[in-house]
Amino acid sequence: MTASEYNKCVDSYADGVFRFILKNIKDEDKARDVVQDSFEKMWIKHEQISFEKARSYLFTTAYHTMIDSIRKDSKQTELSDSAVKQHSYTSEYSGLKEILNEAVSKLPEIQKNVILLRDYEGYSYQEIGEITGLSESQVKVYIYRARNFLKNYIGSLDAVV
Repeated sequence: MTASEYNKCVDSYADGVFRFILKNIKDEDKARDVVQDSFEKMWIKHEQISFEKARSYLFTTAYHTMIDSIRKDSKQTELSDSAVKQHSYTSEYSGLKEILNEAVSKLPEIQKNVILLRDYEGYSYQEIGEITGLSESQVKVYIYRARNFLKNYIGSLDAVV
């Protein structure tokens, strides 16, 4: 991959990778760090990566970097605003987007990742399998289970509104 092709990758994929990571870890600063680390890793290996495979390589690298970051953070504890909000009560309506985000956050990690890659980023089952290291049939099963959970969690639209 040439430097100009690398720059095209940055322009084309940075926002998508950032959205995917942010949906998973919900911390903009950490998401930016993961995206930056992923692009750095891609640049280090830019001579070995073809331009056609750059998107897949980038999302795969970002996914694994995010998992490493989550594991590292799980060993550290700190009281954050989200912990305070979790233990407080509010009676105001939060909106459908927040309800959906809350439902997605309750999914197991692998289901959350595959559903975000499929429904938010538009990857094919095969591409998701390459990114996550799962077989195509495993990806389909996890997506099916995640969608069933979301449907049951949210229920009918009348119940939410």
